[in-house]
Amino acid sequence: MQEFIYYNKDGIDFPLPETIFVTQTLTDIPHNEYIVSNAKAANAELIADEIDFYIKNSQDSLADKIKNVEKLYEINATKFDNAKDMFFKEEISNSVLLVCENEQKSEVLKAMVPDEFDLFHITADIIKDLEGKIGNLTVTIEDGEEDVQLNVSQIIWYNKKDIACKFSGIFDPTEIELNDVLAQVRINITNYEYRKVIAYDSSICQYHERREEVCGRCEAVCPTNAITKIDSSKHLEFSHVDCTNCGECFSVCPSGSLEYTPQGKESIYYTSDFYKDIHPLIIPSKMDIKNLNVSTKEKVLPFVLDTSLFLDESSLLTIVQMSGSQVVIYNSDFSDSVTNSIQIINDIYQAKFQKDAILIAKDEEELKLRLEEVSFVENSYVNYNQQGQRKREIFSSRLEKLVGDNDFGTVKTGEFVHYGKVKVNEATCTLCLSCVGACNVSALTANAEDNTLRLNASICTACGYCEASCPEADCLTIERDVIELKPTWFKEEILAKDTLFACVECGKEFATTKAVEKIANMMGPIFASNPTKQRTLYCCEDCKAKLMIKQGLLDA
Repeated sequence: MQEFIYYNKDGIDFPLPETIFVTQTLTDIPHNEYIVSNAKAANAELIADEIDFYIKNSQDSLADKIKNVEKLYEINATKFDNAKDMFFKEEISNSVLLVCENEQKSEVLKAMVPDEFDLFHITADIIKDLEGKIGNLTVTIEDGEEDVQLNVSQIIWYNKKDIACKFSGIFDPTEIELNDVLAQVRINITNYEYRKVIAYDSSICQYHERREEVCGRCEAVCPTNAITKIDSSKHLEFSHVDCTNCGECFSVCPSGSLEYTPQGKESIYYTSDFYKDIHPLIIPSKMDIKNLNVSTKEKVLPFVLDTSLFLDESSLLTIVQMSGSQVVIYNSDFSDSVTNSIQIINDIYQAKFQKDAILIAKDEEELKLRLEEVSFVENSYVNYNQQGQRKREIFSSRLEKLVGDNDFGTVKTGEFVHYGKVKVNEATCTLCLSCVGACNVSALTANAEDNTLRLNASICTACGYCEASCPEADCLTIERDVIELKPTWFKEEILAKDTLFACVECGKEFATTKAVEKIANMMGPIFASNPTKQRTLYCCEDCKAKLMIKQGLLDA
């Protein structure tokens, strides 16, 4: 059964493989469940506008065009197969609140069908508070001496205040046309569907249940109430119905505890595999590739994303290495974290290859220049099975393969994407391992075989929780925002080492020598008049109790 369909009423100038059903009419189409189509008119799970863009603009040979059109279908099918987003529906009643002045109210009433909404009207000056989400919005308003709560499903708010920007279901006719607002409100009442695009792993979240707040970047960049910090419990709460699918939270998450479900790290990996010896042209869907007229030289193939804002240094390096080419990103704006990630990758490639890995184009003129400039990077292709690896582990493994046995110096990371190197004063470290317990990305580990504290700097997020958790003064510090491009950066480094202390009574090893000596130095003067208590300082837990009981019997 064919899963791919190509529809164009004007036909196509060259044949397509048999895997693609080609038609010039929408009548008598076989009732297959198509996965990928080039046009919305031909119903399918995914609409790939990049197919017609490629056919229209590519300078590839005819043979390569035929092969690459099929490849674009397969890329979208791979994206579909690896997507983990889920769709939900929300019940929306016809209760609508109109927030505006009287003259604007008249404008809305003229544009509405009479009595189509259960309509309430207030002015913005009496609004005190707002909470909830589309389908269940609660507006607190002043009404004389008492506050009144008004429950509605959607709000039309002229010149909406900042308080309204974080909530779904609020529309401003000064931002989009009034008729478009009313059309959207009607559609929502008929069928409001939203996606769950955030997958969350609390075990590596650097906010979740920590005694001190060392991270909360996802909530800080979220433009809505989709992510909320519960400071009392240090938990994150997610309102998927409020998510605008902007993608910023994913790129700022240091550990990878948040993942973009429509195109997660596995999807990026499998999709990138199609781009070997190809120049990837990354285009977010908002850039309207369907109407983009830019001639592309041979071996340029579009790589379409829902949004580019979820890209991080790990996914970018994956695409770059698996293509063996520079990558062009066409986007009108970039978040700070994505810009920081691009800078990191480019600095690394400049250090080794003396050229940027990622070329940015913010408009069509820049895009034309970048597409002429883009080239392959000799000896840069890297592919390995990265399944099961976390975000930082993927970046570390790929970077290690790029560095090899060389030393390319250091790269500074920056304000929004952090790497770092933990340093320990071995003289004051007692190997209590509080830092190991604090590190949930396993950058800090303890080796029981040789009683060492070890660091893999390449996966450290420089969050600082180990620094906050260390009980010793002048012991643990972090050198932040640096990546060392040399082999030792990826190897476990011994930060501190000690011997185990044997109980003076039974000989059982029960603690590190430094820990025992520290406690003995603190408590020794206090127990100076009692030799038995002094001896307990060098005993295991069992022998300590036995000595104290024996001393108690003797005293009795």
